[in-house]
Amino acid sequence: MRTQVGILGAGPAGLLLSHLLARAGIDSVVLEVRSREYVQHRVRAGVLEHPTVELLREVGLADRLDREGMPHEGVSLRFEGVDHRIDFIDLVGRGITVYGQQEVVKDLIAARLAAGGDLRFEVSDVALSGLADAPVISYTGPDGARHELRCDVVAGCDGFHGISRAAYRPEVFDREYPYAWLGILAKAAPTRHELAYASHDNGFALYSMRSPEITRLYLQVPPDTDVADWPDSRIWDELGTRLAADGFTLNEGPVLEKGVTGMRSFVAEPMRHGRLFLAGDAAHIVPPTGAKGMNLAIADVRVLAEALTAWFAGGGETGLDAYSDTCLRRVWRAEHFSWWMTSMLHNSPDGDPFTRRLQLSQLRYTVASRAAATSLAENYTGLPHGGGC
Repeated sequence: MRTQVGILGAGPAGLLLSHLLARAGIDSVVLEVRSREYVQHRVRAGVLEHPTVELLREVGLADRLDREGMPHEGVSLRFEGVDHRIDFIDLVGRGITVYGQQEVVKDLIAARLAAGGDLRFEVSDVALSGLADAPVISYTGPDGARHELRCDVVAGCDGFHGISRAAYRPEVFDREYPYAWLGILAKAAPTRHELAYASHDNGFALYSMRSPEITRLYLQVPPDTDVADWPDSRIWDELGTRLAADGFTLNEGPVLEKGVTGMRSFVAEPMRHGRLFLAGDAAHIVPPTGAKGMNLAIADVRVLAEALTAWFAGGGETGLDAYSDTCLRRVWRAEHFSWWMTSMLHNSPDGDPFTRRLQLSQLRYTVASRAAATSLAENYTGLPHGGGC
């Protein structure tokens, strides 16, 4: 078999890349080790930056997003029992949209299949060779047969634990944080229409939502936390304590999902090796506090699609050669913003009072200074794709 671009991973990065390439008349095959059912229902981030929403609209993938997404014009920083709203529209003239990553994936899969694109789930034993100039992807199909896919380029969109990054030895920058998030999905109508980031003496909490009927909530916990130690009643009590503010009420309801997520920052440089190009979580991870993970992946593939389109049209390798540096400028800006939000909002495990007072000082400054609030709003709503930061 042969195609122009072999894409590993059917997450937002790989699926959107296949769509962007198809619009330019470039063939691709998408390979995914998980089942379609799995990738369409794994709950991930739900905040879409303004440039992400604009891109999905531009390429005709935002019909359901525009119907069901929840536009937000700001967020709140909540500390010392007081809610402080950061008004995105006033500060930078744009907002964000809450729309679950799994919903984006469903839309992308539907568009890919409707267009007759080649999308293969439940492959295994994937291996790469010939990456210098003639890539080959070998894999076992669901029927147990072995296949070889020859391509001009491989896009490694297969996540942090995929095989793409392991195919070469990039320089790695890594930081693990001494706390995690205990997250729940609850069948409880949101009582407010925007996210609230709470800094409390007991630890961080986040109030968010996935739909008019479903709330998504998080608590800072130690990385070694056992979910079994957190029955629903304890979670609701702690959320009530950390999120408390004048005029705020917390709806409780059945907990649909519960899990602990560790937090890390990770960047692999460069994001290119021969004819292999990494995108999304295969190349970088951010702590979720800044809501940047899926948005970075989408920014990566936009840059990659433009570079590949020029190359296949005979325009040379300038865009491909610049791909890694172009993406990494935005990646490192997002890494810094996510680290800053994380450091400002999460209590240190040792309860250091000096650090706590620094955090409160930063929070007070951020909500009191228009310049500081504007910086938060600019980064949170999304910087331009393709560099410029």
